[in-house]
Amino acid sequence: MLTTIAAVIAVLWLLGLIAGIGGSMIHFLLVVALAVFLYDMLVARRRTHV
Repeated sequence: MLTTIAAVIAVLWLLGLIAGIGGSMIHFLLVVALAVFLYDMLVARRRTHV
């Protein structure tokens, strides 16, 4: 689920770079999605080792 959200936001970010639409909001959402994805990966890694 988070991977899908991150992929959609990455595509929107690329479209924003190409077309100049969205500006800083797309960049902010991309950073938030990346942070959530990394957090999810770290939590999942801890669960599998315990």
